[in-house]
Amino acid sequence: MKMPSLTLRQWVGYAGFAVVFILVAAVMVWRGDILRAGLDPQVPFQTYEPPKAPDYAEADAWALQDARAADAGKASVFFVHSTTYDGGAEWNGAIDDRRADAYLKRVVIPNYAGPFARAGAISAPRYRQASLYTRLTLREDAREARAFAYGDVKAAFERWLLEHPDGPIVLAGAEQGAELVDRLLHERIIPDPALRRRVVVVYLMDALSPLERFKDFPLCRSRDQANCVVAWGAVEEGDEAELSRRERRALTWNARGQLVNVDRAPTACVNPITGSAEQPKAAARESRGATNATNLEWGVRPPLQSRAVAAECRDGLLRYQRPDSESFRRKGTWADQRKTPPYNLFYADIETDVLARLTAWERG
Repeated sequence: MKMPSLTLRQWVGYAGFAVVFILVAAVMVWRGDILRAGLDPQVPFQTYEPPKAPDYAEADAWALQDARAADAGKASVFFVHSTTYDGGAEWNGAIDDRRADAYLKRVVIPNYAGPFARAGAISAPRYRQASLYTRLTLREDAREARAFAYGDVKAAFERWLLEHPDGPIVLAGAEQGAELVDRLLHERIIPDPALRRRVVVVYLMDALSPLERFKDFPLCRSRDQANCVVAWGAVEEGDEAELSRRERRALTWNARGQLVNVDRAPTACVNPITGSAEQPKAAARESRGATNATNLEWGVRPPLQSRAVAAECRDGLLRYQRPDSESFRRKGTWADQRKTPPYNLFYADIETDVLARLTAWERG
């Protein structure tokens, strides 16, 4: 049977359809690369002019400034937030970037500063954070942008110390903020014996730090211990692709304040459920409460889902099992899904931990 011949219009139509299909398929395959490229500032960091420096004598340079809950304790808490600025035009985001600041207030503060509200007065500086793009590449420009952010955090801390000359201190950082607090601990706290004695505990939440960094200020071995570090980098159990990305992109500070590859150096892990580097495994029944506190106003304690998260420190990473609930799923834009999650699986565990260590510090 003879097949009917196609007209020119039909040939053009089929060809157009094929081109569209190929383009759509290509976008699906390389979508991440395309979106990542769109966040690249396309200018060498050496010739880059960063946004105006914050003035930490001014209130607008702080996302929180001595914010106290009704039942807050005696500690002074210095909290450094995670990445909220996507990138694009800038290597480092201005502190008044509206979208980044909205994510900070809506997601990061309630989920990651919130667990410390009962410990005392919390201060959280805005700083010229390195963009999300700098965490998706190992380029030297990106490393320099991340190191640049430390200057703001150190300046904020020095100003904060003037207002908090005595009493117990808690340092906490999430993701990028944890890396910056890690450097602050080693360059500013440890060399100063008087200041070091005031530090109840340091929380490095969701960051990979080499185990060897914690010889002079140790990892916490038990929950009734003070003057120690609770550090972990988390990955969902079974997510080998994310595990590989985290290990490949892990950076740490050298003695010159430069970010260098962690490579295969053993990394620190204190299970936030047990509060101990020597108790690496926790069953779900031991979990005190996960929560999604996104959009909650400051000072409002979120509802907690206890006995929901199993977690184990294994090979230097915290492997966790996420609850099967819509509240604990990553949502939002492609960029938002690569930031600190809009929930905290260890909210009540951290809350319990910091209060226990404050008690231990007060007992001396």
